Amino acid sequence: MTGAPRNDDNLAPELAASAIDILKHLVSFDTTSSASNLALIDYVETYLAKHGVASRRIANADGSKANLLATIGPGDARGLVLSGHTDVVPVEGQPWSRDPFTLSEDGGRLYGRGTADMKSFIALALAAVTYLTPRSMTRPVHLAFSYDEEVGCLGAPDLIEALVAEGHRPVATIVGEPTEMAIINSHKGIHLYEVVVTGREAHSSLVHEGVSANMIAIGILGVLGRIAESERADHRDARFDPPWSTLTVGTIHGGTAANILARECRFTFDLRTVPDRDIDAVLAPFWAAVDDARARLKGEGEETGVTVRAIAEVPPLRREEEGAAERLAAMLSEPATPAGAVSYGAEAGQFQAAGISTVICGPGSIVQAHRPDEYIEVTQIEAGARFMSRLIAMTHAE
Repeated sequence: MTGAPRNDDNLAPELAASAIDILKHLVSFDTTSSASNLALIDYVETYLAKHGVASRRIANADGSKANLLATIGPGDARGLVLSGHTDVVPVEGQPWSRDPFTLSEDGGRLYGRGTADMKSFIALALAAVTYLTPRSMTRPVHLAFSYDEEVGCLGAPDLIEALVAEGHRPVATIVGEPTEMAIINSHKGIHLYEVVVTGREAHSSLVHEGVSANMIAIGILGVLGRIAESERADHRDARFDPPWSTLTVGTIHGGTAANILARECRFTFDLRTVPDRDIDAVLAPFWAAVDDARARLKGEGEETGVTVRAIAEVPPLRREEEGAAERLAAMLSEPATPAGAVSYGAEAGQFQAAGISTVICGPGSIVQAHRPDEYIEVTQIEAGARFMSRLIAMTHAE
């Protein structure tokens, strides 16, 4: 994809109006990660079919959720992936002042769960389908909509594998997370783990008769705390906020009573690494502590031990020198500041790890994501529509 697209912004108002209409439908589907997204996938499939676009589902193991992949235009040419996740975070316990699953407009803002993160981008991509004419397209557009991004980017790997297996060779992916249409070329990696320590119960006065899982876990947790402090003190990347790899313990559950040696202690931790940090080096002291704990428990009985389960492993998005995706996004964007970095993780790193040049660029603000009364400014939909109108022009350029 080379050469500047022709100015086709006169299409943008119509495209924006169409996107808002589609967004009403997308928001109405409760696609909280704990629920199924199949009703939304049904809607998108039907919408695409009405426009003569075939799509393919890539389901999860039990068929309760699915990714959706569609290609418009010459699939054997090098084109562009528009990527978005269909799931949203929960609304339970949040003080919403309106129905979170009904799109409502007030004061130039569109309210509803997923408006910012990130159904507005999906709506814009679907609105663009109307104006994409496969027979006259010189480059394909791939729509890649995933499930379970919010709980560890779990759906995208199978989606990306299917895209590559079908023989497509995209030159770039644009992941439409909310960036206020700024270009993002770096994000942190995500590493989520669950640790379960199993001891042996006994009366708390007879510590020699059992082993407290809580006491063993404290030692491992102390090591994680020291890793967190070391990363903050010694390894910084000023492009991020905060500019270091962060490690936090999210949950801890252990024991049954104060006078019983705990049989089990279970905890989770979340490590967000800046792109130049090697995960194995960062966690080396943790794995050493786990090995020490296992050795200590070895003589306490077969039922004791320490297990570690990776809940999510998402690679960072690394800034590419002369990256095709960044160049393309800059051509489609309005004048803006240089590409930046974000501390949250996303599916962008997974596309990049598959060998596809990738950036993040989408409408809305991450500040509004995950909050009660989530909203997107209508002006952001309009900016996204201008971006899409230029993309349409580019795919039809000679």
